[in-house]
Amino acid sequence: MSESKSFRDREILSAAHEHGKAATLGAFFRLSGPGWLQSAITLGGGSLGGALYLGMLAGYSMLWLQLVAIVIGVIMLSAISYVTLSTGTRPYTAINEYVNPVLGVGWITATILANMIWIVPQFSLCFDSLDTSLGQVEDTHTTKILISAVIAILALVIVGLSFKPGWTSRLFDIFLKLLVGCVVICFVLVVVLLFREGSIDWSEVLMGFVPNIFHWSEPAPQIEALASTLSPDAASFWSSQVVESQQSSMIGVTATAVGLNMTFLLPYSMLARGWDKPFRGLARFDLITGMAIPYLVVTSCIVIASAHAFHAKADAEFLSQDPSVVQTSRLFPGAKKVLASRYEATAEPTAKENFSKMDDAARDAQLAKYASTMSVEERKLAATLIKPNAGQLAASLAPVLGKENANLVFGIGALAMGFSTIIILMLINGYAFAEIAGRYESNYWRMGGAVAAVLVGFFWWWLWAGVSKTWLIIVASTFGAILLPIAYISFFALMNSRRLLGDEKPTGRRMIVWNVLMGIGVLGAVVQAIGAILTKINDPLTGGFVIGGVATFLLLAIVGFSARFRRSEPPVPGNTPSNDGTGN
Repeated sequence: MSESKSFRDREILSAAHEHGKAATLGAFFRLSGPGWLQSAITLGGGSLGGALYLGMLAGYSMLWLQLVAIVIGVIMLSAISYVTLSTGTRPYTAINEYVNPVLGVGWITATILANMIWIVPQFSLCFDSLDTSLGQVEDTHTTKILISAVIAILALVIVGLSFKPGWTSRLFDIFLKLLVGCVVICFVLVVVLLFREGSIDWSEVLMGFVPNIFHWSEPAPQIEALASTLSPDAASFWSSQVVESQQSSMIGVTATAVGLNMTFLLPYSMLARGWDKPFRGLARFDLITGMAIPYLVVTSCIVIASAHAFHAKADAEFLSQDPSVVQTSRLFPGAKKVLASRYEATAEPTAKENFSKMDDAARDAQLAKYASTMSVEERKLAATLIKPNAGQLAASLAPVLGKENANLVFGIGALAMGFSTIIILMLINGYAFAEIAGRYESNYWRMGGAVAAVLVGFFWWWLWAGVSKTWLIIVASTFGAILLPIAYISFFALMNSRRLLGDEKPTGRRMIVWNVLMGIGVLGAVVQAIGAILTKINDPLTGGFVIGGVATFLLLAIVGFSARFRRSEPPVPGNTPSNDGTGN
């Protein structure tokens, strides 16, 4: 951002403070930006998929999870913004100098890795959402390449605008706000229509916002009620399947609320706008109004809509006693894996051996036959474990919204989610590339990082399939889970560093409050990381990878801390800024 634009923003903010709270609020809305960038990335395919599955598994009972996750995220991001705006020091440099260079390098490397991997499913989401909103899109490589090229070119143009000073960067801010607004309106509209139809029990919705940690080990009430009607063996099987899925879903939801690369985006997007100490109050306001509120509204609406459509329910075809009809159910393809697990758990050894030798068509026929003999309760439990997509949810809501309206609403909302996330992942990658190259101010390096990310995303039709898709998810989620608490711990240490913050370091009760709130965030990230690692460590395909990655990084971090403690560095000069009188 140009110095003149930064100076004007500072003048606007200073004048607003002099004219009272109303004027300050208006200036905050006018100058906000980084929070909306955070919203654009957190409202992506991960949030969509996580909220859809959460509603399917637990109904309204786990709405509290997203509330807790985003509150913790806002606390940690507020601390990051405080440190950055108080010192003007870029976080990568601060972590390397004042905490541990291994953590700094690991943080920025994992950020780039996460950007490169998670941009791939966003392209897939955009294609699927176009198929949902516009009708059947020809599913060929040629079509996917053409659509991907259009998305990539548009994204590059928009990201290029954000790197230029003046009116182009402001246009970028406006575009993102409109895109996030589109996402919010689309999914709120669905819930409003459901409310008008009398399809939502608001007392259950409100109770869903009350935290309940027992969801980690217990199924949701309606699922538990279904399981209680079964034999002990069947109840144990389905309960364990649901609890395992709930645990994975809880980890996924908290991970997508505030991800590792978001901890990188916030400070660098603020510094790019020329923000410093007087903008600290604006930064907190921006996080709440630009990120937290849109995230909570959108994900809550998705959970409500998904719970209404899927929770403890199955379509008539899936509940049929005719195997040929069962195979026509939209749920059957997604249910085959869990049906196979249940069949193998109950079948005689000879039947299991024969089943393992069948080709795909014969296996499908056998599973459909087996499903047709299962109780209605078991089949509803099997349906609960199917991960839905936006198209399936739209189709299930067609009786309420009408088929065309349902497809259009969910298609546009999902498209906006995917496209906005693509833009922000490119933006983050640009900042990271420029920082690693030591050319932070260079738009060429920033565009180079953006191009690198979008090129990987362009090949989603090749990368996001089969075994490669599985390994991409494993790599991204494992490194993200490991590095998120490391990022939180690093900023916790920076917040307590007198050498870095100087007179701006909080003291007394303020420091106690900051440490308690940040401690909760760090603890939550550590618990999430442990949970994510444990879900993969026993997998014969991924266990060695996870153990090796964790052990290697921890060993390097210990070496980095040892080197850090042997050094004696003077405080950064100029870190005792005077009170600016803004009250921030």
